[in-house]
Amino acid sequence: MIRRQIASELGFIVPVIRVRDNMNLQPNQYVIKIRGAEIATGEILADHYMAMSSGLDDDTIPGTPTKEPAFGLEAKWINAMYREQAELNGWMVVDAPTVLATHITEVIKTQAWEILNRQDVKTLIDHAKEQAPAVVDELIPELLSLGQVQKVLANLLRERVSIRDMVSILETLADQAQATKDLDRLTEHVRQALARQILQPLIGKDKTLPVITLDPQIEQQILDSIHPSDYGTYLALDPKMLQVLVQNLTLEVEKVMLKGFTPVIVCAPLVRINLKRVMERQLPQLMVLSYNELVQGVQVQAIGMVGMDRAS
Repeated sequence: MIRRQIASELGFIVPVIRVRDNMNLQPNQYVIKIRGAEIATGEILADHYMAMSSGLDDDTIPGTPTKEPAFGLEAKWINAMYREQAELNGWMVVDAPTVLATHITEVIKTQAWEILNRQDVKTLIDHAKEQAPAVVDELIPELLSLGQVQKVLANLLRERVSIRDMVSILETLADQAQATKDLDRLTEHVRQALARQILQPLIGKDKTLPVITLDPQIEQQILDSIHPSDYGTYLALDPKMLQVLVQNLTLEVEKVMLKGFTPVIVCAPLVRINLKRVMERQLPQLMVLSYNELVQGVQVQAIGMVGMDRAS
């Protein structure tokens, strides 16, 4: 079920998930590994239910305090006899297998860019070739290698952009790879081609997109601090300036989330990918868009601006 869901959402087939017993673990503990490396861990209590509520200080239902493993929400394990009472009190109640499945799914979505290998990419390209043989023949290997295409796809998956529309992705790469082999720039071109798909979950019924913007001076300083390397581009911003930027952006994101908005910041295309990489550890929930991804028909509503002196 998890593998079908990931294939539907992100566009590639996850390898078979193997379940193994490990006597070195604690009785209720599980560990999620990718290629033998531990990625995440958690605990589940069999025959219990996890209850989550905004009012967890409510002690009317006894249980063992815990954290929901996928998103870190405050929760408690409750006995099956209290399930109905918890639901009547407005709590979200899920069983232990669902807790584990949700955690595995979230880990796969977060790490999909690392899971995707060359053989997976070859399979995707072979499938796309059945639909559009001309574009595949034009692109590989004349313009880009299989490994370079893999890196672009990994860049997309790293920000949870679905790669289901492989024909559009490959057509964009074939068009742009004649002008540049910079994989970060190629990724930005592909994102622009997939802009409607990227924006769809972010806009409301009124086609309005609430966004945070960067002070133009900050944006220019970031642009001036971007340097090329063998692995794409990297941001060489002064450490103190970077610290202030992270602090101010964090404050602005918190304000936006308190208002009930999804945190989205919009900036120049070359700034976008470097800003996302700087912020993805501190603010993984932050969506970073470029101006070129704002398609016609979407009304942009500026709800905050980040400066270097303070978050306004």
